[in-house]
Amino acid sequence: MSQSTPLPPKRANSTAEHQIVFLLLERFTLMAFAACVEPLRLANRVSGKPLYSWRLISETGGSVTCSNGTEITVKAGLEEIPKEAMIVVCGGVDVQRATSPAILAWLRKRARYGNVIAGICTGAWTLAKAGLLDGHRATIHWENRDALIEDFPEIDLTQSVFVIHGKRITSAGGTAPLDMMLTLITTTEGADLAHSIADQMIYSSIRTIRDTQRLSIPARIGVRHPKLARVIAFMENHIEDPVSPSDLATEVDMSTRQLERLFRRYLNRSPKRYYMELRLERARNLLMQTDMSVISVALATGFTSPSHFSKCYRAQYDTTPYRERGAHGNPEEELT
Repeated sequence: MSQSTPLPPKRANSTAEHQIVFLLLERFTLMAFAACVEPLRLANRVSGKPLYSWRLISETGGSVTCSNGTEITVKAGLEEIPKEAMIVVCGGVDVQRATSPAILAWLRKRARYGNVIAGICTGAWTLAKAGLLDGHRATIHWENRDALIEDFPEIDLTQSVFVIHGKRITSAGGTAPLDMMLTLITTTEGADLAHSIADQMIYSSIRTIRDTQRLSIPARIGVRHPKLARVIAFMENHIEDPVSPSDLATEVDMSTRQLERLFRRYLNRSPKRYYMELRLERARNLLMQTDMSVISVALATGFTSPSHFSKCYRAQYDTTPYRERGAHGNPEEELT
């Protein structure tokens, strides 16, 4: 996969700073924002020159509270900015609520003016809602991937830590924006500076767009058994249309009894139970991160009966899907 370079390299005799505007959404993720802004500060410090300048804005121009409760002071709202400035939309928890019509209109206007626009953590959802990812490759934090696929199935979504495609940049949360920004610094100021910044941050390996977000299945489950990993990968790819234990066993050339013993030995549960937990985890993510109806969530996770879905969900999470949805600000009528 190739990547484009939306920020041009600086000319040798140029004294102009690269300008970055951070749009902070309510309940944005502080870690992702810090991973994005700190490389800019260090670029100026290490080089001894003001290579980058940045400012923070919010919808109202007032302070913004991030997801860990810290309040960040902001002194500007959705104002006019130079078309040369790069905009970084910093998302976090409940990005749908934080994405207002005013924000969407402002982003669309900036896109028409030709600004490079990035979304970090769940900021990609805001870009997608504004229609700015149409025809672009993109990524988002793995926990929000299912929600983005359901809401915007036409987007070419990858599992990369970040994606640079034309004038659109998206990055997963956590430390992924650090890799994104170091890559952009490489394109504008050179690899030597980017590596010096990484050293300052005790960051030994800069990831590329070829690196994916999540650990391998063996690393995640703490078991290195190739057939077990293959079955779990097959389960994860067939959430909406669950496969029977016998078909799972056939997939890895085992008997159903052998597959049962394999799961019992390494995961202390049956294949059926593990599969159910995967489907319910996906359902919970969709309930909390999308406006899909409970019935639609049930169908998207392989449940043809709403009552069966509700029963299984209650057994796993000690609440019903309807109450889970209501607890996150989108109440629906409770099943009787």
